[in-house]
Amino acid sequence: MELRASIPTKLRGHTMKKWILAASLCCNVAFAEVAVIVHPGNGDALDKDSISRLFLNKAKAFPSGTQAEPIALEEGQAATEEFNGKVLNKSAAQLTAFWSKLVFTGKGQPPKALANDAAVISAVAANPGAIGYVDASAVNDSVRVVATF
Repeated sequence: MELRASIPTKLRGHTMKKWILAASLCCNVAFAEVAVIVHPGNGDALDKDSISRLFLNKAKAFPSGTQAEPIALEEGQAATEEFNGKVLNKSAAQLTAFWSKLVFTGKGQPPKALANDAAVISAVAANPGAIGYVDASAVNDSVRVVATF
């Protein structure tokens, strides 16, 4: 006996449409584009590796020599998950372990984490040495985008 035969055709199509809609909404959230931003006066060109080094405390300054101040979004934000995975190549658990080790040994502190995109944009716009990341749809003219992921 086939289960499919016992479900009315009209109901099968309606249920399938709901599943497709739900899946497409999840995919849009999961693949939000992340913009890495700097102060508009910062003319440095940055690639994925140099951005990663700044956010993992492996580099302390931009290529021009300006001291860098990385600013992150708080955990739980879609942009944070995307940035950690695509740029830092680390899961949330790996990043927590990484920073725990650096803090414990006195070799570094994690980037300051702010609550939302607007707070990160405001902080980066106000500090010539700041670098941050936000959802690309939140970017405005007060900052310069150096990379998108």
